[in-house]
Amino acid sequence: MKKILSIILGTLLLLVGCDTRSTNQMYKGNDLTVGVIGPFPNISEENVVFEKITLDDLKESTEKISNDFDAVIITKEFLSEADDEQYVTVYNELEIPTFFMQSTKAHVPFVNKGVDYDTFIDIQPLSYATGYLNTSTDNEIKYETWRYELKDHKENDTNIQELYSRIFQTIDSLK
Repeated sequence: MKKILSIILGTLLLLVGCDTRSTNQMYKGNDLTVGVIGPFPNISEENVVFEKITLDDLKESTEKISNDFDAVIITKEFLSEADDEQYVTVYNELEIPTFFMQSTKAHVPFVNKGVDYDTFIDIQPLSYATGYLNTSTDNEIKYETWRYELKDHKENDTNIQELYSRIFQTIDSLK
C-alpha cells in the first residue's frame, strides 16, 4: 500500500512540477512595456510594446528601468556579454523580471559572480527562456525564477508565439 501511494504521489509531483501545457492563445492581459536588449521578437501581441534598450541603460539606472518597463528581455545574441560581472548587481537590483532567451545555462551565470556563461555547464532539461527576479528583503534572501520550454521542444513560429504569451502572463501576474 505504501509503495502504491508513493508511486501515485511521485507521479502527481512530476505532473504538477512540469507545466508544458500549451495555451494556444495570444496574451490578452494588461498592456505591457518590455525593454529588449537585442532584436525584437517576431511575434504579434496587440497589448505588448517592445522598446530597445542596451546593457549600458541597465547599468546606468535600475530604478529608471524598473519604473519605465514591466520586464527586460535579453536575446541570445547578447547572453555572453550580459553575464559580465558588472551586471550581477544590476539583475539583483531590478524590481522587474529579466528574461534570458535561449540560455542553456538558466539564470545562473547572470546573477552569480565568478560564473562565466561560455564555460558554465548546460542545465537540463534545456529551456527556451529563463526568467529571474530578486525579491529579497533586508531579512531574507529570496528570488523567483521561471523556465519556459517550447511545446514538444520544437522551434517554430507557433510554439515561440505561445511561449512568449506565457512569459507575458507571468509578467502581468507580477504587476
